[in-house]
Amino acid sequence: MLATLIHGKSEGSNCFFQGRVLRSGMATLTIELPSQETQRSFNLRHWAELLHDPELAKIEGRIETDRHGHIIMSPPPAPSHGSFQIRIGYLLTDLMPRGRVLSECPISTADGVKAADVAWASPKRLRELGNRACFPQAPELCVEILSPSNTKAEIEEKTALYFDAGAREVWICARSGAMKFLARGLARPLKTSRLCPGFPKRIELP
Repeated sequence: MLATLIHGKSEGSNCFFQGRVLRSGMATLTIELPSQETQRSFNLRHWAELLHDPELAKIEGRIETDRHGHIIMSPPPAPSHGSFQIRIGYLLTDLMPRGRVLSECPISTADGVKAADVAWASPKRLRELGNRACFPQAPELCVEILSPSNTKAEIEEKTALYFDAGAREVWICARSGAMKFLARGLARPLKTSRLCPGFPKRIELP
């Protein structure tokens, strides 16, 4: 059974929608995800519990959850993935010094806790974070770096979840280093980021 999060404008309407479409054969079922507010308290409590689990601390790789609290594990990414993370983080630190850059940033979403490869958070978002182990709202900027295993549907779903959680922009870094800048409420990518206009359109690795 294939699951895809749909995020966009309904045809002939200005209304934005979000839902989960399950396809099995010819049948199609749409399941509405819970609101951010409904899911947030569960996510924050459950994530804090997971961070104190000594067995999970031994696992290498990324850990995320779905909205039911089930753990989703990913193996460590390729070396180039980490190189893009470091480069993007360095550029953001240089170009946007008034906030904080984070890697593997845990964010409460309507579908559990997701980890952005790189994120930039304003002082306001950092105050909202406080001493929590997970952002209750998404940082203003979230970046996903594509891996060979990523599907288009998976990245579209994460993008929709980040916007729903409060992100203003989501950037996608292709394996070639090409950057795609997406803004909340706009169907088409931006030519340049509005939050960070000086950010390059392509990341070059040494």
